[in-house]
Amino acid sequence: MDPVQAPRESEPALHHRRQVVAVASLVGAGLLSRSLSTEHGSPQFYTLSLGVAGVWITGGLRSGLVTPSRMRNHDHVLRRPVITPVLIGVGAFAGFYLCALAARHIPVLNRSISAVLQYANYGSGPLVLLTALANGAAEEVFFRGALYTAIGHHHPVAVSAAVYSLTTAATRNPALVLASTVMGTLFGLERRVTGGVQAPILTHLTWSTLMLRFLPPLFDNRQEPKPPRTRHRLVIPL
Repeated sequence: MDPVQAPRESEPALHHRRQVVAVASLVGAGLLSRSLSTEHGSPQFYTLSLGVAGVWITGGLRSGLVTPSRMRNHDHVLRRPVITPVLIGVGAFAGFYLCALAARHIPVLNRSISAVLQYANYGSGPLVLLTALANGAAEEVFFRGALYTAIGHHHPVAVSAAVYSLTTAATRNPALVLASTVMGTLFGLERRVTGGVQAPILTHLTWSTLMLRFLPPLFDNRQEPKPPRTRHRLVIPL
């Protein structure tokens, strides 16, 4: 499949974009680190998580033009991709689910994944889903939109994935860093092929929704309350 080229930017526009991206990256990483150090289900978690999404979306849009995705069909006509990115998201989830089954037996990964999924296990389901989807879409606008364009033509897929992983490293969670490396590369490849952010957004939202729906039960370490112990008294018949 031939990649769809995004419009080229002038040097002043590219310089402005890089300045905005640098500032937003630092602010977003700081808020991300703070959000995952709050208590499960606390108002601070939701506020900070939505704040991170706000930084990504604001930085992405203020940096310059964010292009939509386009793909060539069999007749070489450009169209907006919908079904293909969703199917890629489903496939990515299937791969991660199989890896999660194995990760439960690796202590460091089991602890790392459990620490993140406790926000889903103990928090409000709709609010957790809202923050996850808001951050997923905002991350694509910023990392596969603004950042990808700011990098230029010097290995934008690899560099954008690396920056995405370094930003996620602020959480100090190995599982999140590993996931961001894999998915950041996948999202970057979609950006290169389609020339925009629509495809990565749809894949990210599909993947996030399925992960939140099916992964938490695998790593729910909450202990069920034990029934009170009853004492059995010896009864001697009279």
